Amino acid sequence: MVDMFADIGAGQWLRYLVGALEVAGGVGLLIPALAGLASLGLAALLTGAVITDQFVLEQSPWLALALLVVAAVIARARWSRTEAVVGTLLRR
Repeated sequence: MVDMFADIGAGQWLRYLVGALEVAGGVGLLIPALAGLASLGLAALLTGAVITDQFVLEQSPWLALALLVVAAVIARARWSRTEAVVGTLLRR
């Protein structure tokens, strides 16, 4: 991963940020109330991964694309719960 993020050219801080976001998303998926928000965050992260794989690293984006589809399916399945959680947070 160190070499891959060096190839991206954004610095090693991005590796730590992406890793922290992935861990937070994984934990969020385990908490039913946060699963929708976590899957939306992971979908955004994976969209960046697909674009980076395809255009910056010039490698196959299929794994990231498959995980993006899974995250999108979870986000869609949890949409009503996600709207309720966001509505509750905005009312505070």
